[in-house]
Amino acid sequence: MSRLVRLWTQDGQTRVAELALTIDPAPARRVHLQESPPGSALEWHDAPVRQYVITLSGTLRFTTKDGTSFVLAPGDVLLAEDTTGGGHRWALIDDKPWRRIYVEL
Repeated sequence: MSRLVRLWTQDGQTRVAELALTIDPAPARRVHLQESPPGSALEWHDAPVRQYVITLSGTLRFTTKDGTSFVLAPGDVLLAEDTTGGGHRWALIDDKPWRRIYVEL
């Protein structure tokens, strides 16, 4: 079952919430694909722009600076709006590449 996880900045820190899967009808500025090999990870960073990230393959754990952690799996959608603040990091936790679509808003 697909779900929508939102990351945003509040009081200088990245926050997390799971929401009903509804897509904002805002026009996309750019759509592109990216793949990271199995075992990949990315340390602390903010989202470069407000964007949807749709996971096609791979299972990964996201963590925010306050210690909140969640898992994304194929079919899940991340709404990354934490373009400032504490940021987040991620690491692949299965043996698949992380294939995803970015929809920049």
